[in-house]
Amino acid sequence: MAARTVIITGASRGIGYDTAELFAENGWNVAANYCQTAAPALALAERFPNVEAFRADISKREEAYALIRMAIERFGKADVLINNAGIAQQKLFTDITEEEWDRMFAVNVKGTMYCCQAVLRDMIRRKSGKIINVSSVWGQKGASCEVHYSASKAAVIGLTKALAKEVGLSGITVNCVAPGVIDTQMNRCHDEETMEALKEETPLNRLGSVRDVAQLLLFLASDKADFITGQVIGVNGGFGE
Repeated sequence: MAARTVIITGASRGIGYDTAELFAENGWNVAANYCQTAAPALALAERFPNVEAFRADISKREEAYALIRMAIERFGKADVLINNAGIAQQKLFTDITEEEWDRMFAVNVKGTMYCCQAVLRDMIRRKSGKIINVSSVWGQKGASCEVHYSASKAAVIGLTKALAKEVGLSGITVNCVAPGVIDTQMNRCHDEETMEALKEETPLNRLGSVRDVAQLLLFLASDKADFITGQVIGVNGGFGE
């Protein structure tokens, strides 16, 4: 059977990088997207002949569409899209500027929308495909001093549930993963005391790893998850439950 293809946005670090590596190790063709940090994605492409790195700012419609087009041209089709690219910021709600709010939604929500719209042209034509969006536990529960981040990730959840209903008859599944407190560069903005407190709030008493999330993404992309759609699945060690 020919290798399947996954497009992963934000694949140059954290969850996205580890997910791209895991899929490549399992024989998938991987279109690894990056925006500002090129070196890790390019290094991954050097290690694996089945990985191709593509630069695109997915918050811009024309670049998101070009990413999907180039990935399909390179590998022939898109079996799975993982919308992982995202940004975060800690700031008092009353201090958030309009520009900061708009930027958060441009990357976390519009970027997801653009990539979904672009890839669905291929998936609907073939009546096959899987879309997996990466949200956050804060999109479910809300986080103080991260209102714009929480709101954007809640929007991704709403997008997932609605889109799953719209494209189900075309044989396409749409699901969402909501990581808890994961040991990533994005979370290293917190001081050691805060991270320790978050760990203690997690029933499993540890921070999640990027591999914890990547393993779930690989499962949802597999044939074993063919009857799962419209779901939001937490990878959180019990945090916030």
